[in-house]
Amino acid sequence: MTTEETLNLFQRYVIPNYGRFPVVLARGEGSHVWDADGNRYLDLFCGWGCNLLGHCPPPVVEAVRAQLGRLIHVPNTWYTEGQGLWAQALSERSFGGQAFFCNSGAEANEAAIKLARLHAAMPRYKIITFEGGFHGRTMGAVSATAQPKYHEGLGPLMAGFVYARFGDLESVAQLIDDSTAAIMIEPIQGEGGIRIPPDGFLAGLRKLADDHGLLLIFDEVQTGCGRTGDWFAYQGFGVTPDVMTLSKAICGGLAGGAMLTTAEIAKSLRPGMHACTFGGNAVAAAAGLAFLETIEREKLLEHAKRLGEVFRQRFTELQQQCGLVREVRVRGVMVGLELAIEGAATVKACMQRKLLVNCTHGTVIRLLPAMTLTEQQAHQGCDILAEVLQEQAGKQASGQ
Repeated sequence: MTTEETLNLFQRYVIPNYGRFPVVLARGEGSHVWDADGNRYLDLFCGWGCNLLGHCPPPVVEAVRAQLGRLIHVPNTWYTEGQGLWAQALSERSFGGQAFFCNSGAEANEAAIKLARLHAAMPRYKIITFEGGFHGRTMGAVSATAQPKYHEGLGPLMAGFVYARFGDLESVAQLIDDSTAAIMIEPIQGEGGIRIPPDGFLAGLRKLADDHGLLLIFDEVQTGCGRTGDWFAYQGFGVTPDVMTLSKAICGGLAGGAMLTTAEIAKSLRPGMHACTFGGNAVAAAAGLAFLETIEREKLLEHAKRLGEVFRQRFTELQQQCGLVREVRVRGVMVGLELAIEGAATVKACMQRKLLVNCTHGTVIRLLPAMTLTEQQAHQGCDILAEVLQEQAGKQASGQ
């Protein structure tokens, strides 16, 4: 089909709840995608952060193909070897404990919300979350998301969430009362603009949780599974949560999600209290295992850290040269450039130069490249983005 034919198909049959670019992507390989007209793009925002190994990583593709011929899905009233091995692999790379499997980050966070309430028991039900955070689109997860723009038209929201200021321990302490059950936070805010917490903040949350008998929940949907150069972002901060939620990259591009917690806390999610029909299905488990094994075998955690230093150096230099770049925030292959202008035009100009990036929080250019990106490709992307921003700075200076 032509691009026009596909766009017409969507206009007629698909609900227009996404703002889409008028480009039809047809195939992908590594850090490149091709559209229906044959144009190739360098993708530094692979699959909204889901394609952490790039597009169609061969080990994941082969594992999925093999699994499809054996078993696709059975209910969770039965045991499957793959789901058990997947849970073991995640447990051994994190803080130990046990996994609940689902299909998305919102579902993982819903499971964590339920677990927090079940574990604390009434009258403790409140969960403290953070301004600028993002936890998903389901009603529980969107109620936990302290951004008014996501609440418009959806009220009344689910009760029990109170919002603290990110990076401000005192604002958290003031919200704790006899009804508080948990603190829930992204260790690095993703959609909120790649905001890295100040030194000691996460450790301070750990202490508050311990002092008041609260669960500390880390939403690592975006940061987890190698994105920051550690298996999980909490490891880089030296602060271990009681509960961790994962999704996006966890299956190398396929749908998958998980909530991890300790064996003792897991007892509170007793049979009949929560479930997910497709959670931990055989295909997702095969993909998830292949994803983790590939990162380990190819030493991609170390490579992600090296790429992070490339981006940090290039964009710090750009900040010194271009007044439009206010701040550079980098952790592994999680990159944010805070601009002095709205970023939508920057995204569009990059796409015209066949570079795919994202703008979040209005003024933050967000990059979530694959950890398989080469340093040459990283420099290529930096060159294009620098060219675009320098051109925009020049136009601004001349009053255009």
